[in-house]
Amino acid sequence: MNAIVDPNGPTLAVVPSNPVPEGARVGYFEAADKVRLRYATFPKGQGAPRGTICLVQGRCEFIEKYFETIADFQSRGFAVATFDWRGQGGSQRLIGNPRLGYVRRFDDYWEDLKAFHGSILLPDCPAPYYLVGHSMGGLVSLYAGIRDRMMFERIFLSAPMVGLDGQPFGMAGMARLAGTLASLGLGRLPIGRPGDKPQTEQSFAGNPLTSDPVRFNRSSEVLKARPDLTIGAPTVRWAASAFAAMAGAATDQFPGAVRIPVLMLAAAQDQIVSTNAIETLGRRMRTGRHVVVPGARHEMFMENDAIRAQVFAAFDAFVTEQST
Repeated sequence: MNAIVDPNGPTLAVVPSNPVPEGARVGYFEAADKVRLRYATFPKGQGAPRGTICLVQGRCEFIEKYFETIADFQSRGFAVATFDWRGQGGSQRLIGNPRLGYVRRFDDYWEDLKAFHGSILLPDCPAPYYLVGHSMGGLVSLYAGIRDRMMFERIFLSAPMVGLDGQPFGMAGMARLAGTLASLGLGRLPIGRPGDKPQTEQSFAGNPLTSDPVRFNRSSEVLKARPDLTIGAPTVRWAASAFAAMAGAATDQFPGAVRIPVLMLAAAQDQIVSTNAIETLGRRMRTGRHVVVPGARHEMFMENDAIRAQVFAAFDAFVTEQST
């Protein structure tokens, strides 16, 4: 599970509207099952050293989407380390159609994070380590808070994917349904909602992700420059794995099993994940809590300046609590 030094290895997409944060270093590392994952590290900016932010993305996302957010963390004195999950971004795709979201089991994402911690964070990045996760990455982060309470000091989450609204059979029932379809050989077929279509500059109107057209179009420009980073609809197998993980987060045992301090931000106008599920989990956690951000859509790090200011104010207060 070591980093791979390859002079002809991965690169970061560069477009004028999305400058690369200072000091970027990009490479590959391998998970335990030899899946190759693209990562990037960024040294701290001004100020006294405060540790490293381990930034984990949502479904369909990629390192370049977070350049502005990475620079914001650098300006606070943090180094940043991030990577693309298996099957998306610049990491190894897992099935023949590279545009479909696929994972064999949700625990594979935990294996990705564990390998990243051992291969990149520990040898190359200054401690202490803080885990920041968005959406799907938020759900992986919560499971990390159960499985190894020593990996990270604190966990800060943006719209974690702990439930989806409008599912006819609930999370557990949908997991069983999708699992049955996968067992019948349909696991690689696409499934999903209209919002799962790849993002383009023409799709801003009515989008559920952000109210900020500049940040929305910036992500679209990156995908236009690097279409190989694009992911569209998830597969049946991905859905079965994700529903099962969300069902696990809704069990009576889950909230008390998370032993690391957690702050979850929920978006008041989220149409992607369930704000109600985040609130329910937040009320039940022993070491965690939640805050609902008014007016925010799903991607709070990509929202307008006023909403992003609330997100970073919450982050700053949460991290500062550690020393008080």
